[in-house]
Amino acid sequence: MGGPHASGAQNVPAGFQGFVDRRDAGRQLADLLCSYRGQDALVMGIPRGGVAVAAAVSRSLGVDLDVLVSRKVGVPIQPELALGAVTADGAQFMNQALARELGVSRWMFRVLADEQRAEARRCEQRLRRRRPAPHLAGRTVILVDDGLATGATMRAAIRSVRQAGPARLVVAVPVAAQPTCEALRAEADELICLLAPHPFFAVGVHYADFPPIDDDQVQRLLAEGARPRA
Repeated sequence: MGGPHASGAQNVPAGFQGFVDRRDAGRQLADLLCSYRGQDALVMGIPRGGVAVAAAVSRSLGVDLDVLVSRKVGVPIQPELALGAVTADGAQFMNQALARELGVSRWMFRVLADEQRAEARRCEQRLRRRRPAPHLAGRTVILVDDGLATGATMRAAIRSVRQAGPARLVVAVPVAAQPTCEALRAEADELICLLAPHPFFAVGVHYADFPPIDDDQVQRLLAEGARPRA
């Protein structure tokens, strides 16, 4: 995986290997997705930070923008550790090796997943407001997040999109752990990843500016992306 482009590099400390902010990351991704410019493609961001990156990709390519909510299913005693992930429409990914290691049964995972699925539905409705879900069948769908550690949420999102029958499914992320990239390469039709550092510590360390994104910001980005293009 190559390093990021120089776009906006004047705002990044010397020697910093990463991105100015999520907009910069999105623009750099769009440079590698230029073959989809003006096509019947749809960029879908995973909230919250992924929508900010996706919005920049969407603007650069002149294609539609939407959201796909994928929620992490955390280990009960360590919620930040991803046991898997689920989406609002019921698609899910379960890390079976981790579940076996921790003694988490399929029944327990189902209970935990049901809680997160319900929250994913509420979140998706809140972010989309009254806009209907997009039509994915036969389209190129580009799934975007601001970075991936375990990749659990992206893998659930991939399963969700696959169910809808897209013509092509692309995963585009600014930064991801190397093992995650390898796993996703087998599931997506195309994988774009600008940075795959080893060892991998956290997504945020690869951004000079990595502020939290709230629902109001996501709603504004989606509303702007839904406006008719000139």
